[in-house]
Amino acid sequence: MRIRDIRTYPVTAPIAPDVQKTAAGNFPFVSALVVEVITDDGRSGWGEGLVRFGPQAGAAFVQQVLKPKLLGADPFEVERLWPEMARSVSGRAGGLVIESLSAIDIALWDLMGQSLGVPIHRLLGSTGRTHVAAYASSISWGPLEIALQQVDDTIALGFRLLKVKLGAPVEAALERAAALAERVAGRARLCADLNWAFDVADAQRLARGLAELDYFWLEEPIVPEDIEGYRLVAASSPIRLAAGESDFTARGAKDLIAARSVGVIQPDVARSGGITETRRIASLAHAFHVHYAPHVGFSGAICVAASLQLAAAMPNFLTFECMFFDNPLRDGMTRKPVGSARQLQNGELPVPQGPGLGIEVDRDALEALRARG
Repeated sequence: MRIRDIRTYPVTAPIAPDVQKTAAGNFPFVSALVVEVITDDGRSGWGEGLVRFGPQAGAAFVQQVLKPKLLGADPFEVERLWPEMARSVSGRAGGLVIESLSAIDIALWDLMGQSLGVPIHRLLGSTGRTHVAAYASSISWGPLEIALQQVDDTIALGFRLLKVKLGAPVEAALERAAALAERVAGRARLCADLNWAFDVADAQRLARGLAELDYFWLEEPIVPEDIEGYRLVAASSPIRLAAGESDFTARGAKDLIAARSVGVIQPDVARSGGITETRRIASLAHAFHVHYAPHVGFSGAICVAASLQLAAAMPNFLTFECMFFDNPLRDGMTRKPVGSARQLQNGELPVPQGPGLGIEVDRDALEALRARG
């Protein structure tokens, strides 16, 4: 089995306003880069890169830079192909380079699983999970009445852990956190995502307040580059920190993990180097007794499927991010649903059991989602 061709599909779709407002803003569109790796025996492996802005640029990078390195290669040689792709630029690789590489790496694992007739989680060394615990993401930082209704709706769906978006200032964040905790009234547990809204001092203040409200974790309180800041917040706060979705490789995650700055690491398989590198991050976290909770966010069905495969395999897996609102990139790209809140059973999501990613991409739907221009 050799790689014969690589095709790219930059995709984009609208999201309803105020459904998922964050401290970083209200995003009316979601985008991604979908990659199809085709082999000489007629198989197609699918991957997705979190190229949230300008997926056409990611497609051009794949076609012009990465594809020539891969034609004729054996998809099983991921440990050789990964660093070869990462060295496509001088200096430390990250950003669009690793996000585009992530899409190809996921597609290679899809091909490996297909050729052997097993799901990816069995290739990784499965824990035997057929379903994984999931949490609802994310209660909006928009109008309070929307957030309160979302709390009721997600609990009615069967979620027992809900993530809420909070923003500055600290007083407003704590007021919202308290209102949501009162609405939950023991029916579920809450965790909070700040999307880098605070500095160290305010993050410490907020962490103490959230701990008093019995929040489960505090996610990305400060900018991801401030590793020392994370250490300071963690050392002074009675609540576990969660972070890692903004890191591109294991090298980016290791400082947070080794410094004991986080209790939950959250790499995004479509950003952090695909399955090959995300497995390294989760394994490193396991060595330090840190939980692994994959970041999914606004991603499409392929990222969701790859994340479910990793969740089923990693021994330190904690909980899976499930966006409870409709997302055309997740809900409209495959012939059967994957990672949808409508699939929730006893607070858990099913892991696809078919070969590779275990999904069937709907080519007509993919073409309809293609970003034009």
